[in-house]
Amino acid sequence: MRRCRVCWSILTVVATRHGEPIRTPNAAIPGPKVMIIDETAGSGGDLLPWMFRKFHLGPLVGKRTWGGLVGILGFPMLMDGGSVTAPDLAVFTDEGWVVENVGVAPDIEVEQDPAAVAAGKDPQLDRAIDVVIEALAKNPPPKAPQRPTFPVRVRPGSDVRAR
Repeated sequence: MRRCRVCWSILTVVATRHGEPIRTPNAAIPGPKVMIIDETAGSGGDLLPWMFRKFHLGPLVGKRTWGGLVGILGFPMLMDGGSVTAPDLAVFTDEGWVVENVGVAPDIEVEQDPAAVAAGKDPQLDRAIDVVIEALAKNPPPKAPQRPTFPVRVRPGSDVRAR
């Protein structure tokens, strides 16, 4: 699987008349990435880490997601105003069913220790930060290219001063 270049690259740089050049896409994060996951993540919280891994964007840190990747479209209303729901959507790829009842396992497992959390710590976040700092040291994000000399947009042989 090729890496999703649009997800991490600076594609172009826009020269401004005054001020610094602007990179595009300007919301891209061109450096290393990490995603924190845990056992309370389901639905989109299951799908997003699966996609993050599929596109090789970076490591997943934390605990396996719970594997609740199903959806509900419509549901009947009951006579008393209540409702009943049942999953009627499931996700698959050309490789078969994905995530449902399995979850997404982390690349780096980190327990969210209750005592540490109660003391104001976040072991998963701390480990994710360490991973990104290590990756930044090995692979700093690419620098934007230097702005070239502005072009002269005059037809050959024309005398701009005569106007």
